[in-house]
Amino acid sequence: MTVDLIAVVPRNSRGRGVRRYYDAQSECAFFVSEPGVQPELWDRYLHGAYAVYRHFGVEHALEYETVADGASSALFFAALDADGDMVAGVRMQGPYTDARQAHALVEWAGQPGADDLRQMIADRIPQGVIEAKGAWVARDAANRGELGAAISRTVLHGARLLGARYGFATVASFTVARHEACGAVAAERIPAVPYPDERYRTVPLWWDTRSYAASAEEAQRSLTQREQDALGLSTARTPDVRCGIGRPTEGRRGHGR
Repeated sequence: MTVDLIAVVPRNSRGRGVRRYYDAQSECAFFVSEPGVQPELWDRYLHGAYAVYRHFGVEHALEYETVADGASSALFFAALDADGDMVAGVRMQGPYTDARQAHALVEWAGQPGADDLRQMIADRIPQGVIEAKGAWVARDAANRGELGAAISRTVLHGARLLGARYGFATVASFTVARHEACGAVAAERIPAVPYPDERYRTVPLWWDTRSYAASAEEAQRSLTQREQDALGLSTARTPDVRCGIGRPTEGRRGHGR
């Protein structure tokens, strides 16, 4: 199925400040921008995230009032279906200049592994660390599994676009296999925490833009490369400068340590 990447978005979301690619697996067009550049798409992302998180009773984890102005988000990804409905999204924070900027440390505060996680983030900051937050997929979306994988791949795209080597996220333990298929590696020696509440076991994951292909499934490697080509990202090692979009905000086993 082919989707017109222009026709499915509002008129004021066309032109400068937006990158686009199409995921044939989920049959969705993905748009990448900064909140301030595309405020209408950003508002739709926020409302979609709130609806999904509220359904599960964890809307507090979004910190909606804190992030709504977009100041803490360097860029965001929004997936639109053929009808123009937003069905998934995620936002990126960073690149960080200090480990204390990572929201994950709030989630691990007072928990075993907090100091190790802080050091793990600090060790990677010189090579660039971004954090994915607020990921969601609409409950009634078609191809939910494919959308979930596509959202996982955005962590690699976000890191590349923001000039960072590492993407980072905290995820529910039951989703780990999906992210590992896309090249993510679980952080070693960091116990899961009950976040956002006792129903969940949340774990930290790393995506290394230089070595993810060694562990990603072949299909996901191919999709990642295809999408990065569409985003204008070269196949070379992670660049030292950002690729014209976004702005900074305040070995398989080896890079999970």
